[in-house]
Amino acid sequence: MNRSFETRRRFLRDLGIGTAALPFLSGLSSLQAADSNAETKTCPKRLVIMFSPNGTLPDEFWPDAFDPRGELQLKPMLAALEPFRDQTLLLKGVNNQVGGDGDNHMRGMSCLLTARQLNPGNIQGGGHTPAGWASGISIDQEVRNHFQSSDQTRTRFGSLEFGVAVPDRADPWTRMCYAGSDRPLAPIDDPEQMFQRLYGGAQDRQTVASVLDHVSEDLAKLSRKLSAADRQMLEQHLENVRQLETQIAAAASDSELVHPEPEIDPNIELVNDNTPEISRMQIDLMVNSLANDLTRVATLQFMRSVGQARMRWLDIEEGHHSLSHEPDGDQQAHDKLRRINAWFAGELAYLAKRLSEIPEPGRDGESLLDNTQIVWLNELGKGNSHTLDDIPFLLVGGGAGLKTGRAIDFGGVPHNRLWMSLAHGLGHQGLTSFGSPDFCADGPLDLTS
Repeated sequence: MNRSFETRRRFLRDLGIGTAALPFLSGLSSLQAADSNAETKTCPKRLVIMFSPNGTLPDEFWPDAFDPRGELQLKPMLAALEPFRDQTLLLKGVNNQVGGDGDNHMRGMSCLLTARQLNPGNIQGGGHTPAGWASGISIDQEVRNHFQSSDQTRTRFGSLEFGVAVPDRADPWTRMCYAGSDRPLAPIDDPEQMFQRLYGGAQDRQTVASVLDHVSEDLAKLSRKLSAADRQMLEQHLENVRQLETQIAAAASDSELVHPEPEIDPNIELVNDNTPEISRMQIDLMVNSLANDLTRVATLQFMRSVGQARMRWLDIEEGHHSLSHEPDGDQQAHDKLRRINAWFAGELAYLAKRLSEIPEPGRDGESLLDNTQIVWLNELGKGNSHTLDDIPFLLVGGGAGLKTGRAIDFGGVPHNRLWMSLAHGLGHQGLTSFGSPDFCADGPLDLTS
């Protein structure tokens, strides 16, 4: 085996991140030729699903007119996404129709990505029949399994589940990702824990100053063999990792932010005042993992269904769920819900911006965003009605080959068909049904013409 290639393998092993941890570098192609598992030049497709809870404001989310061939007009609540308007697709009339046991929050959350009914169980919802976990695999895990079935698309982590301010409890209101029936996947909402999972080592941060320092010599040797563009990409990656490590360590050392005060009202969930910083760290970690091909499937879950997060950084003291239940005529609640949903839109915009700033290796003029399909969704269409119709689906990016820059009103179709469309666009053409088969007879939605 080529000695330089072995050096590269060794420093990656020492880094604790495996042979898929760094971006594909064109200058390393000759070194990788000897490896039977070397990546191909084909451009990877990626899927990111972002969840925010408790419904949206329909009058602030949907455009005033739906013209599939016209120009998309974004409402002020979504203004943060204006730079990505041409890469955005808004879908109305896509409904969660699976029905079954459990209340609408439970079915909205745990049937959102699985598109199947909940299993029987003894978890009691609000005024509805009790239920259990979802009865099937979620679409993110379906796509993950498809990617992992091929040497060309397999990654070290088939999928990564990120969380932000997800409470320490496990029930159908807190889980949207499922590896199969009765197999919920918990998101990781601690950036330090996610950093350790991604980059390993450094179990004791008081004795290990950096997970990168001890491989600096190998990095220097490798860097001399790279083109200027690849060297810049490698250096930027290492700088990003160091910066993230510093940020995470600083956040962990601030005990006032890590340990929120107890609440008198147990129904109110205090979200740490550093939640915005945690969100950005999680997004940065996600972007790094996608850029380095550690994974091609990721989810980002903010809070939980029925969550009573108090977003004090937005000058909002009331719980989110309570605000979402106020009548439409309550202007103060409306204004606060607009601020909440605008903040989520801003986090999505930050994710899209970070992906758009990273060039796609070997693809002139393309960025990671051009080959990543982001889906922003919610468990309800509207909070105070608990409706599962008109789920707010907003898609950004080009990973699934959709026609963007527009809004479509499908008038009421099962969301099973949307997941089939995305799976096909991401290369999973063999998927002929997803979730409950009864809702798949009409095939995938047409999102490309």
